[in-house]
Amino acid sequence: MSSPSPSIWSEVNTGVGNKNRYIRDFKLNKLLYLMMLPVIAYYIIFHYVPMYGALIAFKEYSPMKGILGSDWVGLKHFHDFFSSYYFTRILKNTLVISLYSLIFEFPAPILLALLINEVQSKTFKKVAQTITYMPYFISLVVICGIITDFTNADGIINRLFMLFGYDGQAMLQKPELFRPIYILSEIWQRIGWESIIYIAALMSIDQEQYEAARMDGASRLKQIFYITLPGILPTITIMFILRMGNMLNVGFEKIILLYNPVTYNTADVISSFVYRKGLLEFGWSYSSAVGLFNSVVNLALLVTANYISRKVNKSSLW
Repeated sequence: MSSPSPSIWSEVNTGVGNKNRYIRDFKLNKLLYLMMLPVIAYYIIFHYVPMYGALIAFKEYSPMKGILGSDWVGLKHFHDFFSSYYFTRILKNTLVISLYSLIFEFPAPILLALLINEVQSKTFKKVAQTITYMPYFISLVVICGIITDFTNADGIINRLFMLFGYDGQAMLQKPELFRPIYILSEIWQRIGWESIIYIAALMSIDQEQYEAARMDGASRLKQIFYITLPGILPTITIMFILRMGNMLNVGFEKIILLYNPVTYNTADVISSFVYRKGLLEFGWSYSSAVGLFNSVVNLALLVTANYISRKVNKSSLW
């Protein structure tokens, strides 16, 4: 009998070596692995186990029959959704609002981080960061109440606009104004909190690069373009990929608190449609089909953005 080839022995030895390495690593860091258990349990219980409920998207779900006992209808709910009047409207609204958010809201915390980084006064930095962080920690219900009050017919923002010829009607009653109000309020609410990660990335840039650039006569603007932005580009790339993975997940809580039947044509998105159909009209299977479609599209966008990023600048999530 011929002896095994060296390549086979190499694979066996590699497998044994990896196994021993994992065991040794676990013994050395067993406390860290134990700390991971609650996180792993959370994701399994609240994110993976509920995926079993996605079956109702392919059934005519009845609470009396349960998930397994409900009648199987296949792709009926998907066909109904794709052929309905609402499909074009909510898909368009979701994409438009997500695109506006990507164009205007995504760069805002980057710009804020760059501005704070250029400020020399530590006191001013702390004050600016505190002021911009605060809206993120205010309850969303309170935020939406403030927005509603300020944009009402007798609200402070409405009164200011009336000085420039605005007709004085409540702004949230106008479909064409819903998207600007939503995007501007998102920037106001999230800019400070989302800038934290970029400020942290700025702290990791080697300060000797700035000293060398100043000695070469580079202005502060050139230092930003040739040192600061390239230094935080990997962080921007990762955040952009994550944002693409949530492209269609426009926050339904805020939209539900701000929109009304008058503004459905420009405000109704996939998540608010799922909420209305599933919880208010008890169309569990139909809303699950819509939600599943939303998740599949988000997954496709995430994989595509990650692939493009890996090919273009060698930075990606995996």
